[in-house]
Amino acid sequence: MLNRKAKIIISIILIVIGVACRLLPHWWNFAPVAAIALFAGAYLGRRYAIVLPLATMLIGDLFIGFYELPLMIAVYASFVIIGLVGSLIGKYKSLETVIAGSIFSSGLFFLVTNFAVWQFSPWYAKTFNGLAQTYFVALPFLRNTFLSDLFYVSILFGSYELVSLLVARKKLVLNLS
Repeated sequence: MLNRKAKIIISIILIVIGVACRLLPHWWNFAPVAAIALFAGAYLGRRYAIVLPLATMLIGDLFIGFYELPLMIAVYASFVIIGLVGSLIGKYKSLETVIAGSIFSSGLFFLVTNFAVWQFSPWYAKTFNGLAQTYFVALPFLRNTFLSDLFYVSILFGSYELVSLLVARKKLVLNLS
């Protein structure tokens, strides 16, 4: 179990990485924000699962620019829900739940944010065909979101588990000495 100081240090590192990845050139929708939310929920707790992705988005948006409020609310709310999914992963942590959480997060983000684009922008007709067109046009973004979430979730969860294993091994060696 992590102490408060460790959680704060990890939180700052994750926010810096998340903001940097959003500011540096990258493929559309290839950013670690959902992975940060899942990781924070699984390892740091619910409060962190909500605060970290929101802080990452807000700081990044200060540099990138803000956009229509209803769309921002949908994006930010998606990450809050993803963080709460991370809390469930923390209770039932396994390779399968982490992968399922990552896939679920990609799908949730896609469905919620593109529904908001359809609902709140003038780009698509407010009909079933307009909604279908919104989702169809956004499919390339879904691919990038899916790949990004799997990539960053693998990095974050894998790194944490590897470090935990090495620390536990070192403690065992020190205890045997």
